[in-house]
Amino acid sequence: MNNQDHPISYEVSRLSEMDIYLFKQGTHTKLYDKLGAHVMVHEGKDGVYFAVWAPNASYVSVRGDFNRYNTASHPLQLRSDESGIWEGFIENVEQGLTYKYHIVSKFHNIVHDKSDPFAFYSEQPPKSASRVWSLEGYDWKDQHWMRERHLNNAHDAPISVYEMHLGSWRRKVENDNRPLSYRELSTELVNYLKEMNYTHVEFMPLSEYPYDGSWGYQVVGYFAATARYGTPQDLMFLIDVLHENGIGVIMDWVPSHFAVDMHGLINFDGTALYEHDDPRQGYHPEWGSIIFNYGRNEVQSFLISSAMFWLDRYHIDGIRVDAVASMLYLNYARKEGEWIPNVYGGNENLEAIEFLKKLNVSVYGEFSDIMMIAEESTAYPMVTRPVSVGGLGFGFKWNMGWMHDSLKYMSYDPIHRQHHHHQLTFSMWYGFDENFMLPLSHDEVVHMKGSLINKMPGDVNQKFAHLRTLFAYMTAHPGKKLLFMGGEIAQYAEWNFERSLDWHLLDNPMHKGLNKMVSDLNRLYRDERALHMYDVMREGFEWIDDRDYSHNCLSFVRKSDNPADDIYVVCNFADATRENYHMGVLREGEYVEIFNSQSSEYHGWSIGNHEPLQTFQTSTHGREHSISMTLPPLGVVYLKQKKSDKSLQ
Repeated sequence: MNNQDHPISYEVSRLSEMDIYLFKQGTHTKLYDKLGAHVMVHEGKDGVYFAVWAPNASYVSVRGDFNRYNTASHPLQLRSDESGIWEGFIENVEQGLTYKYHIVSKFHNIVHDKSDPFAFYSEQPPKSASRVWSLEGYDWKDQHWMRERHLNNAHDAPISVYEMHLGSWRRKVENDNRPLSYRELSTELVNYLKEMNYTHVEFMPLSEYPYDGSWGYQVVGYFAATARYGTPQDLMFLIDVLHENGIGVIMDWVPSHFAVDMHGLINFDGTALYEHDDPRQGYHPEWGSIIFNYGRNEVQSFLISSAMFWLDRYHIDGIRVDAVASMLYLNYARKEGEWIPNVYGGNENLEAIEFLKKLNVSVYGEFSDIMMIAEESTAYPMVTRPVSVGGLGFGFKWNMGWMHDSLKYMSYDPIHRQHHHHQLTFSMWYGFDENFMLPLSHDEVVHMKGSLINKMPGDVNQKFAHLRTLFAYMTAHPGKKLLFMGGEIAQYAEWNFERSLDWHLLDNPMHKGLNKMVSDLNRLYRDERALHMYDVMREGFEWIDDRDYSHNCLSFVRKSDNPADDIYVVCNFADATRENYHMGVLREGEYVEIFNSQSSEYHGWSIGNHEPLQTFQTSTHGREHSISMTLPPLGVVYLKQKKSDKSLQ
């Protein structure tokens, strides 16, 4: 084909000798500036520089809209430095045009048409071509947020996260049931998050993925914002508006495995380039996906650059690294004989462990004010401890044990809970071994597990009381908070990625009341320093009574650096009112109820303590001073000493 309109030249490169060195060492952290498709001017000519890593290819060309997808007209040239990178500059290729790499392997006559691993934008699935796209030109307005975000992401900050799937949060039913766009979310979602007093939102994966049913967890485009909801600049706008309204943005990121779709990374140049060749190392039996080869330096550079990209170009405030447990263990989801031990004969994936350490050191080295969060379900030690002392270097870890134990406990009929009291108290035995985030995540409301409200026992009134109790207990428990969308409106149906949340439920007073309570709890958690300041430190927690199993009751104190901030939390998981319930307190004076999950405001049962509670000189729970209160059934109350008390002055 005649390519006079789009001549190709090989005199330009964005790659220096240092780039190649760092790439091959596994320490290049910004490959997105070098590889992929970059709109640029060369010798006065507008065009696009293309560069792709395919060391085992014998031929690579760019085919796209501009050459009618011809495989022969625009071949790239292999660099002479043994990097395995092919490159070339093609004139007059405009933004928005689609393209793929045509790759002929040196081996077995394998021929692939691949999307660009470093593309910034792609066609909307199920189409699979990459798009030429520039990320330049967006005018960020979040300078104040970026200056101050170290305060909002700190271990002593209130971090209350709304986890959500963009495509099913709210849909335009009147418009073919389509999901909201990034731009529409910048109004509707932002208003809702502010109303609900969330500090952060966590998006399930935004990187491009082919199959809707994977929810984004089987990725093909590690640098491409999914085209389902708009352009990259539209996503930037959404994040910008969230920041302008004081809301941080966390993104799920999946370095543990990738999609098997043939236009993606799999068998990229006719060989196992990004993955392990041996299926005992390279195939994920649980998810039917492909596992990265963490021992390959170029793959480390690719993945670290991906994490860095979202923080750099999209101002993301935190990354939740998905499925860390599957990365740490070679025998994860495998039977005996289906995995290969490490060099010491153990089941630890030493290469993945070193990769995670390098990832966290690299990312925190560049962005010290962000959060790296591990979704890790085992007892692997020191996940959130610095790499310098032998840890993995994450900032936070999801407390999966707390989630499973709490939900299991709540599923029991109250009459049987006294026999399972340890499932509530056990979390405090290890509660400060890591910097924990308490999740009630999407994983618990899919695959026939039932919605949160339907995990609760009893009739409708009791189910709501149980769920209010769970949320109030969670807010008071040490650790940052995360709730998956739909839980805050007590959605009955399991989450379905193809349909909207059931927002009409808020027309019902019980659902509306629970929704208001979640908003109030988020506000209390944000405003009361004792509820968040020492979330990851033992100094912030003291049991009052953890042994009242016969009554299904728990009581404890949350503290800050000021005794005046202390908040007493009393939980009654029994379906019985406790009149004259005595509790020891640290200081004499008057105590007032600042929260009650059974308040009529939340469509509760209006049982509680409307007047201040005066201490009396009787030793209870090993403390000199006591108060007597009414403890509502299936309820949680927060108490605080009145500021006027001399004991606080």
